[in-house]
Amino acid sequence: MRKLYISKTDRKIFGVCGGIGETYDIDPTLIRLIVVFLCIVTAIVPVLLTYLAAWAIIPTKAEY
Repeated sequence: MRKLYISKTDRKIFGVCGGIGETYDIDPTLIRLIVVFLCIVTAIVPVLLTYLAAWAIIPTKAEY
């Protein structure tokens, strides 16, 4: 089972899109473009709140 973590290496703002990309083997740039498109379509607030909630909830991967 794959676990979702915040990316420490591929981050532009908080690493949420990079973490999603690493977990599901999708290019993080594509995920970022989808997020920007959704922000434009939904007048920014719902996607921004969802992004901030994801940043607060998703753990950062501890490297040992």
